[in-house]
Amino acid sequence: MVLMLEPLFRCNLACAGCGKIQYPAHILRKDMPLDEALRAVDECGAPMVSLAGGEPLLYGPIRELVQELANRKKYIYLCTNAILLKEKLEAGWFEPTKYLTFPVHMDGPRDDHDFSVCREGTYDKAMVGIRTAVEMGYRITTNTTLFEGADPNAIRDLFDEMMDAGVEGMTISPGYAYEAAADQANFLGRKKTSALFNMLLSNRRKRWKFNQSVLFLEFLMGKRQFDCTPWGNPTYTLFGWQKPCYLVNEGYVDTFDKLMTETEWPSYGFESGNPKCANCMVHSGYEATAVDHTFTSIRSLFATIKAMMFSRYSSESAAKALEDEKSKPHGPEAHLVQLGLDVDALKTAKKTAAREAATIA
Repeated sequence: MVLMLEPLFRCNLACAGCGKIQYPAHILRKDMPLDEALRAVDECGAPMVSLAGGEPLLYGPIRELVQELANRKKYIYLCTNAILLKEKLEAGWFEPTKYLTFPVHMDGPRDDHDFSVCREGTYDKAMVGIRTAVEMGYRITTNTTLFEGADPNAIRDLFDEMMDAGVEGMTISPGYAYEAAADQANFLGRKKTSALFNMLLSNRRKRWKFNQSVLFLEFLMGKRQFDCTPWGNPTYTLFGWQKPCYLVNEGYVDTFDKLMTETEWPSYGFESGNPKCANCMVHSGYEATAVDHTFTSIRSLFATIKAMMFSRYSSESAAKALEDEKSKPHGPEAHLVQLGLDVDALKTAKKTAAREAATIA
């Protein structure tokens, strides 16, 4: 179990696919009182706490919260877009410890990432933050959320770049279609999710390290069928304990016990038929199932060991599909094609402008 703690909704980005920042200004200005955040941690009792939001580095008492969690020997995942990471680390806000990890959101190579977060230059700032943190001895992972139009070849190159940067492991997941998200057109359905992740994770490079259950990765590839465990990542926000899960919001209760005992859990997950769950394959619900499955039988444990030892997943069909993808538009280019624009002409114009700028400089 991982507690998803959202002590604020405020962020220094406004990503089109985000469903966590669509609140009035007076809500976005709020910070959860430190004692309330710690009370939720103690009430839940989960060994791992994921600090989300919003951007946690904007949370007023973030240093105190991290220190208190480390004192409790909780494993802390401080999720960040890393725009402020270099600044805060160099200012001495935190100390390296085995209990603190910074998962940095990296939603693709430079152009795709900046397009996803709706701001140019964000990828480069994040990479500076990652390299600074690694050099200073902090634990760094990445979190990559993929949407419609993702380029599997470019994402595989991103994996190499993250390994070169020294990250400890990578987390990948399809995006969830938040009702409040500004962009509703680019979330993946289940079939497209499996096709994309099969291309990504087949013929895997040995150097890639994923910070996830190997069975969950097989689930994303379409090799296993799991249902959701919605209570696997209970969520506490400014409004209380969110029902039923981190992704779906159907109200709040004031205690963890009420969340667990009063929520109609059979009403959620793919097998429930709930339309809100129909296309979800996100790690916050399904990885808990995969981890639990590992320990349900000797056969499941053996399957996990096998997947860890033989992780290449050689596939000629996946390799061919990857090759076919090279001729298709992806990411920002796909949107330009949909608008009827000549992508090749735009690329040529961009290169020409870059050469002229370099000549002038």
